[in-house]
Amino acid sequence: MESHQHTEMDTVIVGGGQAGLALGYWLSREGRDFVILDGNGRPGDAWRKRWDSLRLFTPAKYDGLPGFPFPGDRLAFPTKDQLADYLEDYVVRFDLPFVPSAYVEEISPDGEGFAVRSGDRIWHTRNVVIATGGHRIPKRPSFAGDLDQAIVQMHSQDYKNPGQLRDGTVLVVGLGNSGAEIALEVGRSHDTVLSGKPNGEMPMRHGRTAARFALPVVRFLGVHVLTLNTPVGRKAAPGFKAMAAPLIRTKTKDLAAIGVQPGPRLAGVSDGLPVLDDGTRVEAANVIWCTGYHEDYSWVKLPVFDEQGEPKQTRGVANDLPGVYFLGQEFLFAAASATLPGVCRDARYLARRLATVRPVPDGRRDKETRLPMSR
Repeated sequence: MESHQHTEMDTVIVGGGQAGLALGYWLSREGRDFVILDGNGRPGDAWRKRWDSLRLFTPAKYDGLPGFPFPGDRLAFPTKDQLADYLEDYVVRFDLPFVPSAYVEEISPDGEGFAVRSGDRIWHTRNVVIATGGHRIPKRPSFAGDLDQAIVQMHSQDYKNPGQLRDGTVLVVGLGNSGAEIALEVGRSHDTVLSGKPNGEMPMRHGRTAARFALPVVRFLGVHVLTLNTPVGRKAAPGFKAMAAPLIRTKTKDLAAIGVQPGPRLAGVSDGLPVLDDGTRVEAANVIWCTGYHEDYSWVKLPVFDEQGEPKQTRGVANDLPGVYFLGQEFLFAAASATLPGVCRDARYLARRLATVRPVPDGRRDKETRLPMSR
């Protein structure tokens, strides 16, 4: 017989990244009984695991969470490890109830509430906030398995630095921001071919001048103009979710300057080698898939998704099932909802919504009452 540890909780936040921590800050100020579950061993590990040279696109002045500005030069662009350390410090500073190594395997109905299971632990809760997105599964084409076994291949999720690669040509597949930045790095030490077409480029040079003058405008548009409350935002939302972002820091001319060879879309594999749309076979020793992710919500056993598997929600509040919330997803409410500037505003809104549910002091959650929501 299986033995499980059971814990009663008012609110469970699934995901301890910037979204979950921002919401945790506001819930702690409200005196709520909550816990933050995260599958990683330390706060910030989701950032630590990314490639070594990664830097944020937003300057430090926009990278802080509520109550604690990001330290240091406000116009600098933090490294991924600086952000990871900041998130860890944030948990300590505000004494947030962060539970590490708690990878959530299932959320299911439980009477009038929900059961959140991680290994042999189960949290019973009235409210559950999904602040992870779906479980992100690296996306690769179906023919990836046909590549010659001697070729080193990895997804951008697993790429750390050029030291992982064999001598010889590198094929980077996918010309989004990850593909461009990785190609720029490996192109300094390897012959590199970059397969794909960018979805435009940011018109100004990224850097301190942009942080001072241009990025405040971009932030304002992404947080306040392109939202589901505006006609232009509602029109843009479907396409925004489907399209790749324009190149921000690394531009095609930067890639050309170090000799990265542009190539068309990858079409398939022939005799173990990748073949491009124009028929070119690339004698690749390495392939890096910068091809994005699938979102998998199969672990959420609740009727809160549409036929395409997308959350049915309004500003993070599930439409059809009280007590279920979403946070940190692309265009949850605004174009910036999946970014640090946007997630803080969305977290504050959800905290106010959760504040409309008042637990009775004796803990009898079957008698919780809903309060009018303050604006």
